[in-house]
Amino acid sequence: MTEPATDEGRRLTVFLVDDHAMFRAGVRAELGAHVDVVGEASSVSEAVSRIAATVPDVVLLDVHMPDGGGRAVLDAMRRSHPQVKFLALSVSDAAEDVIGLIRAGARGYVTKTISPDELAAAIKRVADGDAVFSPRLAGFVLDAFAARPDVPVADPELDQLTNREREVLRLLARGYAYKEIAKELYISIKTVETHVSNVLRKLQMSNRYELSRWAADRRLV
Repeated sequence: MTEPATDEGRRLTVFLVDDHAMFRAGVRAELGAHVDVVGEASSVSEAVSRIAATVPDVVLLDVHMPDGGGRAVLDAMRRSHPQVKFLALSVSDAAEDVIGLIRAGARGYVTKTISPDELAAAIKRVADGDAVFSPRLAGFVLDAFAARPDVPVADPELDQLTNREREVLRLLARGYAYKEIAKELYISIKTVETHVSNVLRKLQMSNRYELSRWAADRRLV
């Protein structure tokens, strides 16, 4: 594959924002042949300061992090560094996450199932000013910006949940076992159990089957 490059012929510079060190290491290793990874961060505050210092062409941005997530990074950076492009790279493919990040200023949204070559190509397209989405996600954006009422943008019940609780809820509703959720999110099974208990309490439900129906009704699955 041809290396992604700017109009001046230099390799594109990329910054990684994700709270999982192992995932960042994997992305850095996979992208190293295609772009220059100039930095990484695991939190919003760290991302804001380091992006400002490195001014990369493209930031690969996780949606959910403990201290605010991708939306907070975008809100802090888009006015001070409008030349930096943001591409969301997340395990979540929920409509409200996609819509929220695009409305905040991201140029695209791809899921973590994307291949290294596809990710490198997506970075190049975003750097060139194009919008890039994983296959089924573009419809969420089209629906939202067409102001269709059936697209969930705000939901008072959903707003009760933390970002991590939402991630656990989506995976649970897709039929994942606790052990599989723990592996997917790089957390312990005990932590998964705690999140599920919190979600059940906040939504006033008694079991995972009720949660699954609730998530399906809101197109979170």
